[in-house]
Amino acid sequence: MNPSFAPTAPDRLRVDIWSDVACPWCYIGKRRFEQALAQFPHRDQVDVNWHAFELDPGTPAAHPLSMRDALAQKYGRSPTDAQGMMDHVTRTAAGEGLEYHFERARLGNTFQAHQLIHHAAQHGKQDAMKERLLRAYMSDGDLVSDLDTLVRLAQEVGLDGTEVRAALLDGRHAQAVRQDEAQAQALGISGVPFFVLGGKYGVSGAQDPQTLLGALTQVWQETHPAPLQMLGADATADGCEDGQCAVPERA
Repeated sequence: MNPSFAPTAPDRLRVDIWSDVACPWCYIGKRRFEQALAQFPHRDQVDVNWHAFELDPGTPAAHPLSMRDALAQKYGRSPTDAQGMMDHVTRTAAGEGLEYHFERARLGNTFQAHQLIHHAAQHGKQDAMKERLLRAYMSDGDLVSDLDTLVRLAQEVGLDGTEVRAALLDGRHAQAVRQDEAQAQALGISGVPFFVLGGKYGVSGAQDPQTLLGALTQVWQETHPAPLQMLGADATADGCEDGQCAVPERA
């Protein structure tokens, strides 16, 4: 993987996740990763960082089509086929405890939503903001490109609305979003969710919790080798160390 990830403390594991607010599999991937993390013995030593990825940067602020018709148009499928795709992912999401309502979905550009996630990170609320935006898009039918909506959602997770509005209007986090996207391109990421563990190993897609747990365990073991376990009853028998040998006197 790309070696440009910021270093972490020796006793911690960094996990970087690229995803989009308008990605149904990203919400499922988030839940599955959380399930894996809950089973991971070192979960309190894992630092999760969310990164921006726009599946369709050219989406207008408010898309005129419904989710079904937009999918049909994008993939050249019939509305019936598109509905089948939506139904499948809805059932999968339900299996993870998520309630999708694509009939309410309001399609729109996610660039400002990603800026809001970066803003929330500076206040220790990145994960809560990511969660709220995913639910807003997938379940609540909120237009996540609308400034007033973003301010309201930010306030719901405890951010200052006035500060959020100012940050989104002046675009102070826009460059950070572009840097995320440039790094994704450099890493060869073409689909999301995409997990990078320890700055070295990539996991693509909404993998099942056991696969993600296995990846966490493997990376932890490789980057945090276990201390040697002493064998034998006498751990203080005579020996030589650090260039010295203590030779006992003979009686």
